[in-house]
Amino acid sequence: MDTHTSPTVLTVDKLKVDFTTPDGEVNAVKGVSFKVKKGETLAIVGESGSGKSQTMMAIMGLLAANGRVSGSARYGETEMVGADLKTLNGVRGAKITMIFQEPMTSLDPLYTIGRQIAEPIVFHRKVSKAAARARVLELLKLVGIPEPERRIDSYPHELSGGQRQRVMIAMALANEPDLLIADEPTTALDVTIQAQILELLADLQKRFGMAIVLITHDLGVVKHVADRVIVMRKGEVVEQGSRTDIFERAKADYTKMLLAAEPTGSKAAPPADAPTVLEGKNVIVDFTIRSGILFKSNNKFRAVDHVNVSLREGQTIGIVGESGSGKSTLGRALLKLLEAEGRFSFDNADLSHLDRAGMRPYRKKMQLVFQDPYGSLSPRLTVGEIITEGLYVHEPNLTKAQRDQRAIAALKEVGLDPAWRNRYPHEFSGGQRQRIAIARSIILKPKVVILDEPTSALDRSVQRQVIELLRDLQQKHNLSYVFISHDLAVIRAIADHVIVMKNGKIVEEGPTQDIFDAPAEDYTKALIAAAFTH
Repeated sequence: MDTHTSPTVLTVDKLKVDFTTPDGEVNAVKGVSFKVKKGETLAIVGESGSGKSQTMMAIMGLLAANGRVSGSARYGETEMVGADLKTLNGVRGAKITMIFQEPMTSLDPLYTIGRQIAEPIVFHRKVSKAAARARVLELLKLVGIPEPERRIDSYPHELSGGQRQRVMIAMALANEPDLLIADEPTTALDVTIQAQILELLADLQKRFGMAIVLITHDLGVVKHVADRVIVMRKGEVVEQGSRTDIFERAKADYTKMLLAAEPTGSKAAPPADAPTVLEGKNVIVDFTIRSGILFKSNNKFRAVDHVNVSLREGQTIGIVGESGSGKSTLGRALLKLLEAEGRFSFDNADLSHLDRAGMRPYRKKMQLVFQDPYGSLSPRLTVGEIITEGLYVHEPNLTKAQRDQRAIAALKEVGLDPAWRNRYPHEFSGGQRQRIAIARSIILKPKVVILDEPTSALDRSVQRQVIELLRDLQQKHNLSYVFISHDLAVIRAIADHVIVMKNGKIVEEGPTQDIFDAPAEDYTKALIAAAFTH
């Protein structure tokens, strides 16, 4: 939309954010200036650590205790930097609101969503509980929550990820703000849900005439929703301009690098006579849902429903589908990490009836890499200890020096400095932590690695690096991968065969190019359309 003549909602001038840490002063934001106009969408993009989120947290007065802010951030005529709590509370939640990347950590698990949405309404409008509840129902309908009369009394854990994000939007819109700050609002969501949330925000923006500041590292989203773009790197504005300026006439090398960071390339299928290394036939996984007083009633939920998977040597199978489709559960079932029916084999050995002890000899050759490298790496162990942990179990006769040499070799293979093996996980970026998680897997020299959303929490440029690393390791060691993801751009770049799942079943499968160029099923078409057109 054309917002050149619109009034300015927020003016940021020479904003600086500094943090005092045990390692000294960290200059997170270094004199950033910009304006936000009524009704426009301003996207602030950059990799992790660029200062984009800290800029907006400073404006809202939400910095950590060790943070200091200087410069100016004015909402209309109200100065936010250095303002007292009464002034900040008069603006926050009423005139400027914020939604975050992970709604589950932003919503209180002990309170119903209705009560949480009502809180800012009661605080700012001083209305009765009955009036607040009526407004909450209105908001739940507005953001497209099904059965709002029932859902108003639900708790956060009873909602899906997309529904929780809609609740956060409802809360942010409760008092019809002038400015909505959305910090990575779609990163953790499936492509179809992501498209719905972006569409919802655009509709609500038109309805209320509010400005939106979208903080994101996803340039695909920016290209379709932003009016203006600010590119940040290491706390500074590298470039800013209209969406057309940035995407078609980018000047800064860093901006050009971000634009080129979309995963590219494709993978050739292994030879037709390549042996099968991992197979699951007629795989069924049921979960028991306990309900009622003291769990008297047990209902079964079928997460994986009669699925067949056959992985060949050197092959990468991509498994895609929305949350709840069963893709991660299938990955764990193939590794015999949860109870499942069916026939399972690895390297022609039948694993179907093996218990935990019986599976131990095979664990070394079948590895798993998780989505969140921070959550899967023990904060109490050094990187060297984390990487060599499996060697104690699978190669107990190695000496300390031999283990250390293996750790050095593994770190070199994943592109990390071996000297860093005495550091702890929190000292590394997200991309570096994922490399550590990969090193922990390959140190055991596996044949099969199942990767569960290994790039979804990473910046596009870092994603590209991790994908290239995985390709290199696969070629070097003739590895076979099962790559589970809801990011179809990543799947297209790394997999040679794709399985599309929905509600625990395989909807469609085939060579990657066939699936992307000529999908047969409507569900696959919808996924691809949402991923590449937003």
